[in-house]
Amino acid sequence: MQKPSYFILIIYILFSLEGLSQNLILNIGGENELETLIIDSIGYVKFHKDYKSIRNETKAAQNKFSKLGYIENELFAIKRINDSTFHSTMHLKNKFDSLYIFYDNTKTDTSTLNLVSNDIYNDYFILKLQNIEKALNIINTEISQKGFPFSKVKLSQLEIKKNRTLKAQLITSNNTTKRTISNIKVQGYEKFPKSYLKHYLKIKQNQNFDIDNIKSKTEQLTNLNFANEVKAPEVLFLKDSTTLYLYLEKSKSNNFDGFLGFGTNEETNKLEFDGYLNLKLNNNLNFGESFSLRYKSDENDQKTFEVNTELPYLFNSPIGINLMLRIFKKDTSFTTVNQHVKINYQINSSSKIFAGITTTESNNTLNNNNSLNINDYNTTLYNLAYQYVKQQNNNLLFPISSKIYFETGIGNRITKDNKEKQSQISFELMKIINLNNKNSLYIKTNGNSLISNSYFENELLRFGGINSLRGFEENSLNATFYNLINTEYRYQLNNSIYIHSIIDAGYFENKTQSTKEKLFGYGFGFAILTKSGLLKLNYANGKNENTPFKLANSKLHFSLTANF
Repeated sequence: MQKPSYFILIIYILFSLEGLSQNLILNIGGENELETLIIDSIGYVKFHKDYKSIRNETKAAQNKFSKLGYIENELFAIKRINDSTFHSTMHLKNKFDSLYIFYDNTKTDTSTLNLVSNDIYNDYFILKLQNIEKALNIINTEISQKGFPFSKVKLSQLEIKKNRTLKAQLITSNNTTKRTISNIKVQGYEKFPKSYLKHYLKIKQNQNFDIDNIKSKTEQLTNLNFANEVKAPEVLFLKDSTTLYLYLEKSKSNNFDGFLGFGTNEETNKLEFDGYLNLKLNNNLNFGESFSLRYKSDENDQKTFEVNTELPYLFNSPIGINLMLRIFKKDTSFTTVNQHVKINYQINSSSKIFAGITTTESNNTLNNNNSLNINDYNTTLYNLAYQYVKQQNNNLLFPISSKIYFETGIGNRITKDNKEKQSQISFELMKIINLNNKNSLYIKTNGNSLISNSYFENELLRFGGINSLRGFEENSLNATFYNLINTEYRYQLNNSIYIHSIIDAGYFENKTQSTKEKLFGYGFGFAILTKSGLLKLNYANGKNENTPFKLANSKLHFSLTANF
């Protein structure tokens, strides 16, 4: 019975000895008390598992103090004090704060030196010793970006003068031929639009070669919905040429979107249906162009037909054009036709600015218009707009991470009897806040305001429904001004399914009826990524501020977005 006890004791002793062997102590002291205080204040690793770790730490400590200006420091041999303690002495000697670096101004531009020093003269500049390594890396990077990818930078002829001043010579080995991009080859998607290379990625022939800059530019392809980068760019250096290889693939970017909604009519207690179709075609001609067609019909006997097209980089220029036609019909009351032409300029991969003109023509189709304020009119507005879109292509369920859109227009409304100034302002802000891999918050706010001295019924802003304020019928709310907030708490069950809450709020004004109201929408929903596309189901109930909650007012919406 005692043998097991002895066995346990032996194991305990062996593990204890192993634990002690992994707790060796290193003490580094100075030549005097002041140097010891400096060494302790800067610090070093004291506890080690073996003697090799102690030796490496003393070398690292000596190198650390050299970078801090104690370039003359001297480290003495490591002495063993007892079984677990080792001691070494370091003589720090004098500290140097600055280094005077002489350079050849025909090889190194002062614009490059301005990035690392504030004290620059005709043939030398001054650096703090602790900044030398970082400064040399910056100088080398700048030289590389100017077309010398094999450049090297080093300090030579280090001297200590009588006044304790450090001096050195900057040596740059960029005597090789300057490298510019002589050819660009796209592999995998050979028909990738060349205008996007020049104006979107801003990579073109005869440009100074800098691989780091090129890699950062090709990462911007994540903001394109019709192309992906398969792997990092590569380069082939020949004696008289530099060929850049980009590895891309074409993505499915066409999509078909539709939904079916139904609810109970409060007056007839009958089930009513509404829905819409939305077709988007992107880059089918390998030009980067886009075309969309939208048709909507709702239970209020309202019909909307809209066509949009965008042609980017016309004639290989940085300018693109947007064209839109929208026809809206309200039962037998009126018909409104909107058209706009906008030119756009791509600032970077995420941002665009627009300028253009919007025209509106509305016609009264009622035989008797005594009770409604519906009139024939024509409006012309001159517009300016800004758009920012950030993609997150690693998430198929939520491809857009954030969005900003702001537009303003000013012009005139002309009727048979008079001419009146009008302006319009609209905006949209959207952001997804990723809490972790499964939980996220979706926040969106948008608004629209029509500013005029008088208003017609057939020019009011219309909103409500699955894409604006959920729980209300499509385009059932009319306003001269509105502001909406949509929020969702999303929980991602896996890569293809998520559930979410619905909490919407809105405020609107209708000056034709002198009304101001607050609106709310509550509900829940889920989405499933199927082989056919993204299927969504939303259940929401909408109410006014002063009206009670009614289950009969709930709306159930289905939508399907299919990519092809």
